[in-house]
Amino acid sequence: MKTKKSNQKSLVSKFFLGLLLIAAFSFIGCKKEPVTLEEEALRKISNLESLMEEARSKSIDVTREETVLWFSKEFLKFANWDESNKDAVAKLFGYERYYADKKDQMAEELPDFERKKVIQILDKGIEALNKELSGETTRRPVNKVDWQNTKAGDNMFVSNGKPSFPYDYFSKTVGQPLTNKSVYNDHLGAIYHGGENLYPVDHDRAINSFLLKEDGTFDEELIKELTGIPDTNIGFLIYWSMGIPEWVEAKEPEIRKGRSLFTGFDIDNPVARDLWGKIIRRTGELTKGKKVTELGYIFANEPHWFSEKDHWTYKYKEMNGISSYTLNNFKSWLKNKYNGNIKTLNSNWNTSFTSFNNVNIEIPIDTALQGKPIWFDWNRYNMDRVTNWFKFNQDELHAVNPEADTHIKLFPRTFYEDSRSHGMDFEALTELTTMIGHDAKALGGPSIRPQIKSDWVEQYAYKWDGMAILQDFLESVGPNKINVNSESHFLSSGMWRDMHARTSYVRNVYWLSTLMGMDANMGWFWARDPDGSPEDRLEGELNFFDPGLGGAYAGSNNMQPHIANEVTQVMYDLNTFSEEIVKLREQPRPLRLFYSETSAINTSNYMTKTGKLYESLFFEGLPLGFVTKNIIEKQDNSIWNTVVVYNTKYVTNAEFNALQSYLNNGGKVILDSSKSLSMNEYGQKRNKKLTSGKGKLIVLEDADISKIKKIALAEVAGQMPEVIIESDNGKDFKTTISRVVKQENGTYLLNLLNVGNDATKIKLSLKSGAPLTIKNLITSNSVDSDFNLASEEVLLLEIK
Repeated sequence: MKTKKSNQKSLVSKFFLGLLLIAAFSFIGCKKEPVTLEEEALRKISNLESLMEEARSKSIDVTREETVLWFSKEFLKFANWDESNKDAVAKLFGYERYYADKKDQMAEELPDFERKKVIQILDKGIEALNKELSGETTRRPVNKVDWQNTKAGDNMFVSNGKPSFPYDYFSKTVGQPLTNKSVYNDHLGAIYHGGENLYPVDHDRAINSFLLKEDGTFDEELIKELTGIPDTNIGFLIYWSMGIPEWVEAKEPEIRKGRSLFTGFDIDNPVARDLWGKIIRRTGELTKGKKVTELGYIFANEPHWFSEKDHWTYKYKEMNGISSYTLNNFKSWLKNKYNGNIKTLNSNWNTSFTSFNNVNIEIPIDTALQGKPIWFDWNRYNMDRVTNWFKFNQDELHAVNPEADTHIKLFPRTFYEDSRSHGMDFEALTELTTMIGHDAKALGGPSIRPQIKSDWVEQYAYKWDGMAILQDFLESVGPNKINVNSESHFLSSGMWRDMHARTSYVRNVYWLSTLMGMDANMGWFWARDPDGSPEDRLEGELNFFDPGLGGAYAGSNNMQPHIANEVTQVMYDLNTFSEEIVKLREQPRPLRLFYSETSAINTSNYMTKTGKLYESLFFEGLPLGFVTKNIIEKQDNSIWNTVVVYNTKYVTNAEFNALQSYLNNGGKVILDSSKSLSMNEYGQKRNKKLTSGKGKLIVLEDADISKIKKIALAEVAGQMPEVIIESDNGKDFKTTISRVVKQENGTYLLNLLNVGNDATKIKLSLKSGAPLTIKNLITSNSVDSDFNLASEEVLLLEIK
């Protein structure tokens, strides 16, 4: 039997138990749902907006944060579209074979991936602005590109009296009007352009073969695509030569014989020339003086005419044979080359043609013939005929529009890879056009294609060398020309992409390329419509002639808010410090590598070996350059100090004589071996040898790269900067790129970039031994003379 006391105790216990249950139910009832990623991002957006209001009240520039906000809001919208359209997104992932087997998983993960990256850029933006508000950093206000009034100057674009580096995306979303601020703005860039035409008829203001009708009149509806471009923003136009009308093909059966990947007709065909001559003149007249041409007319997209057997371009119908027009022109070229002496040709080729009219050749040509006279003659002619084609283009344009700026989107691999059967003489084409044009690229990580070597990852954070050697060569040929990269493949390409790409890589590669000469760039590529859906060309069944486009969307910056934002942020900084960047890059190139197109044609590994020597000298604190016969003859020889001749067995008499003339006038040449310069273009032994003349000739014997490097650096020791940069990454190779220039006020500008996988210890001092103070120009903070430079870090310093 329970007592009264125990009953009371039981009642109290039940009372307290009841209170606990009520409290528990109350807690459960008011417990909030987990915060979604979008909600977290929206809260951070609100936080950043509040900080921006505070900054504005203190007259602090918030241009950078405005871009963070814009990309954050856009990609939250994009993420919602991707979440509602997973089947469409999976399909787009499936077009890229690297992602095809996991396309459904990628589509499932993409929306939250984008939201997480939005949160990251917001956190970074909030942190940066808090530092500015607290006085921990002081940033220079952003110097924006003036999209309406930027002009092409002598060797740079100029905006509001300062050097300017315009930026945008090539092949921007089709179907959107050029006045749409969701596509053309400071964040994505606002360069108007007639972009890539990937259909058999005009689709994007590209100037193509279909403008001219069979009756000789122009298609006025297509012409309106040009004349209707608003004359407000700067831009460029491209001649897109991929297609050819059916009426032309019916009139000229050979029109497609000898076509190339992106030029759908024979450039030697008189009907094609007549067609294009009329189109170029008409469009040149209609667009004369328009702002959309301020960045020039582009004569071709990645032109090449590879004409060797078993090349990858053969399956795309490139140079599967040659037309009678090409062959006849070749015969005339040979007759001139051999001074009408068919016996000399027969002796060279080991043939028995009775006259030049009977000469024949098999194209594609067998690579086993490399180094033989027939190989040289064909490949040299192929280059000359291509140069002649582009000269025809430019002559037609300048006949009606003499002030028109021109360039060609040169395909980088055709320069830095070994094959020379492609017909592209980079020097001649760069001399021809008024601007430097190309689409230099880099790989931010190992290639996604297993057949492509990625051995560079052992030394470097990204593959920088192809972009660098191309620009150093082009800038050596055209030192006073504007440099336009009209399709910069820094963010993704057919060879590389990474959903988790590093923002440090983006900053480093855009900075380095601009430092090396790039004045404007249009990135590959922006394909989002403002509602988040992919642009018109990426909807429905994709069946492009060029398989690269279909898979280009997957893993691109269209899915990467952190990457898209960083592109704009680094371009803001480059434009803000444009005067400093120009000072750093307009330095002499005291050390030059001799480049011979003759040896490049005849030697199977010429560019591979040249690239190795170039790489060994790249990190020594001096900008590198090249010389050729033409550079020696046309440019002031005093702007360089030493020329290195390496792995250059074959040169023409004209090339040899140019080097001898340089020595006679007091030049300095390092010759790696007696084998170099020993043969003419046909492999015939040269009796002459270089002599020192009034200059200095250093002849080595089969020297390796390390010995050549040591001797070359000793010769230019007097040109080394007064700021000493010691770098130690713990390896037996360097990865820090440095450029120094003395300013009028006695201070020094120093730019450092680390392209290595690891941090590098840096120690700075002056040759004079004087004490120094160092300021980080980006943050205005002081810097010690000893510090660590992180992998892919970029520093712009002022030294007193």
